[in-house]
Amino acid sequence: MTPGAYELHKRAMSQAGENQDRNRAQHQAQSQAWSDLHARVHAQLKRHQLLPRSARIVLAVSGGQDSVCLAGLCVDLAERWDWTLTIGHCDHGWRDDSADNARFVGELAERWGLPFLLRVASTSPVGEASAREWRYRQLVAIAAEFGATHIATGHTASDRAETFLHHLLRGTGTDGLSAIARSRDLAEFCDGPRSPQLVRPLFEIFRQETADFCRDRQLAIWEDATNNDERYTRNRIRHSLLPLLSERFNPRAEAAIVRASASLARDRDCLEALAADWGQRVRDRERPDRLYRPTLRRAHPALQRRILRDWLRERLGNAVGFERIEAVAALIDAPQKTRTDPVADARIVEVCGDWLAIVTLER
Repeated sequence: MTPGAYELHKRAMSQAGENQDRNRAQHQAQSQAWSDLHARVHAQLKRHQLLPRSARIVLAVSGGQDSVCLAGLCVDLAERWDWTLTIGHCDHGWRDDSADNARFVGELAERWGLPFLLRVASTSPVGEASAREWRYRQLVAIAAEFGATHIATGHTASDRAETFLHHLLRGTGTDGLSAIARSRDLAEFCDGPRSPQLVRPLFEIFRQETADFCRDRQLAIWEDATNNDERYTRNRIRHSLLPLLSERFNPRAEAAIVRASASLARDRDCLEALAADWGQRVRDRERPDRLYRPTLRRAHPALQRRILRDWLRERLGNAVGFERIEAVAALIDAPQKTRTDPVADARIVEVCGDWLAIVTLER
């Protein structure tokens, strides 16, 4: 960002008034106007029991329009729900303006009279997967510091549509096409005994609606230049593919994709429940590294793959990809002593009579 860019943002934040008292008074006056978006988010919170009454909540705010919209809505709804809120921000250190970005979010928190908890990476994470893990670990730490039971993020229905297309183009299955859930546990990022719940109050709200909300409420946002960098696949989907689908195929393509993702999520949940039931039937209770092939053969192929995926993940301690799951599935009807290539370290899956067994090769 060019020198002085942060000062421009500060001036944008001050357009509603020349001092903090006026900003707060204006926000309070604006908050009294109950919008359709307030009503929809309020109704979703009640229907899905996402954020309980009197909860302590960390609002994950990047400064972009979606997270600022989320924060504005939650500030407005806090009195009705008796919430205690704080704003958390994670600075990966990826951009030259990241420190200015963090100060911008801190000033938003100050305008709303909320605590502001910042985490700055000592070493910038490499790659989106590492950044995501670092970010969730920091948000969990912020939640522990604040005594929060929930972390709210600004993921929208538009994010769900983009994720669907991103995963579709990579050839993913049902799980990937319905990857973003309304809420999830964060135990994998938590070192303590209790993990906060991640919730997405804007799950059914589209990005255009968050932009309209910020504009109507005169909420300044931080423009992240990397969101327009089309070297990133997700940005090309957002700026090129989705507009093309809307213009050439279906004006409501985004909403149609979200409906498809929701339908697949219901199917996924059903398959998961069935696979868990079948998984108990095929396991050797005394030797959990074995599955009983005659029973496994009776399961539908879709269930077989899920059973194998869960078994391998449990026994090997990490996720196993599509190709390896297919290689193991081929053993369901294979002759005695047929084996796979190593699926992890020096471990293979081998046909041992009526059983599939994980075997460690001698070195």
